[in-house]
Amino acid sequence: MSRAADAGFEGLEEIPFAKVLDTMDATAPTKFTEAHPFPYIYFDGLFDPAMIDRIHNQFRALPDDYWEKNNDQGIEVKWRSKWKSEYSIPEPAREIVRFLNSGIFLKSLSRLTGIPNLIPDPYYTGGGFNLIQRGGYLDVHADGNWHDAMRVHRRLNLLLYLNSGWRKEWGGELNFYDAQAENVEAAVEPFGNRMAVFETHDFSYHGHPEPLQCPEGEGRTSIILYYYTSAPRPDHQVSEERPHSALWRSKGWTDKRGEKSRA
Repeated sequence: MSRAADAGFEGLEEIPFAKVLDTMDATAPTKFTEAHPFPYIYFDGLFDPAMIDRIHNQFRALPDDYWEKNNDQGIEVKWRSKWKSEYSIPEPAREIVRFLNSGIFLKSLSRLTGIPNLIPDPYYTGGGFNLIQRGGYLDVHADGNWHDAMRVHRRLNLLLYLNSGWRKEWGGELNFYDAQAENVEAAVEPFGNRMAVFETHDFSYHGHPEPLQCPEGEGRTSIILYYYTSAPRPDHQVSEERPHSALWRSKGWTDKRGEKSRA
C-alpha cells in the first residue's frame, strides 16, 4: 500500500523519494546517536543515479555570477551558490531540495536523530550547491550556531554528494575530529549519491584541510542543507552562547574577522 493510501487519501500521487523515507525509517536511531566522535550517519544510493548525475553535470554550465567564490587562504577555498529561494535552484535539484525541506522528511529526520521539531531554512543561508576544485580545501572548524533572520539554533547539517565517478585517491573526505580537534576519528568519503547527516554544535569539529587532489576539470560537488530548532542546544554542546559564525582552527577558534561572536 502506498503512503498516501495508508494515510487514507486514495487517489493522491505517491510521495516522491519514498526510498529515502523507507530507508531512514528502517534505521535504528542508535546508529546516529551512538556514532563517534559525535552523532552522524550516511546512506548510499537513495536517489535516482541519473538525477544525481544530471545535477552534477549542471555545475559546469551554471553562469559565473551564480557562485560566491571563497578564496580565503588557510581557511577555505571553494565555490558556493548564491541561493535566495527555491527558485534559485535548477531542476531536478529543486525537486530534491523541496523534498529534503518537507515536513514528511523532517519528521523522519527527527525520529532518526532524536532532535524534535526541526525547521528548514527557506533562505538557504550558507547552504546550497558547493564546488571544491583541485587544490581546494576546508579548514577544521565548528559551524555557526544561529540563524539571524529566523532566530533559531542550528542543529544538523545534511550533505548530498553528487560525484558518481569520485576516486578515493583524490581525497576530499569529510573528517570528524576528536574533542581537541587534533585527530580524525571518522571520515565520510564524498562518493556520489551518498547522503550524510551530522549533528552540529560548538564541539563537532569537522573539515577537509588537505588540498583536493582531483584532476583539473573535476570537482567535489554537493548539495548542503541546514536544519534548526527554536529550542536551544543542550548546554554540553555550547562553548559560546552568543550568535557566532564558523570558528576556524587556523584562526585560533575565531571567525574570519578574528572574533568569537557576531555580537
